[in-house]
Amino acid sequence: MAGYGQFCPVAKAMELLDERWTMLVIRELLCGSRHFNALRRGVPRMSPSLLSARLRTLVRAGVVERYEDGKQVTYMLTPAGEQLRPIVEALGQWGLRWVPELGDEDYDPHLLMWDLHRNVDRTAVPPGRTVLLFTFPEVAPEERSWWVVIDPDGVDLCRFDPGHPVTATVETDLRTLTKIWRGELSWPGAQRSGALHVHGPAYVARNLPRWLPKQAMTVSPQPV
Repeated sequence: MAGYGQFCPVAKAMELLDERWTMLVIRELLCGSRHFNALRRGVPRMSPSLLSARLRTLVRAGVVERYEDGKQVTYMLTPAGEQLRPIVEALGQWGLRWVPELGDEDYDPHLLMWDLHRNVDRTAVPPGRTVLLFTFPEVAPEERSWWVVIDPDGVDLCRFDPGHPVTATVETDLRTLTKIWRGELSWPGAQRSGALHVHGPAYVARNLPRWLPKQAMTVSPQPV
């Protein structure tokens, strides 16, 4: 992109950072995504070719490092990239306060469930395998059901039935779960209002806030 033609350091920083999608790619790296496909799942409406282009730009700028191990390519933030963490978090908090309204196009089950699954606190979930089925009745059939499989070794997000017994089903609308995830509504509050139902053992409904302790607009790669 064309430069601003100013010596101001804000202008120089924005020459790199204000291209469309760039800050969201950095957000995904700050959240712990390390591989191309994982990054794509965090920006599902970004084309693969544009993601590749943005990564190349960030590598050239010294914000991201690219490592190759055979066919496996890993992307990691450099110290310069890590210094963007408080800036991205501050932007998120500012957006929640001053740009709170969401349009219909902003409700995205792909991004919501991807973010939810990577913030599961496995230390709070009972030993063994726990399978949570999230279902959005008003969403198109191909995006309606999502399985979160929590094992001692990790957490998987499945678009199709993985074949494991379901521990509990969380039934709600996409808007409600998005508001919970943004910190605008609590799990218990949504259940009391009838906007969210947990079908399964009572301990699941009781412990969802501990299992999924996402705090609004943090970009830590670990649950906080």
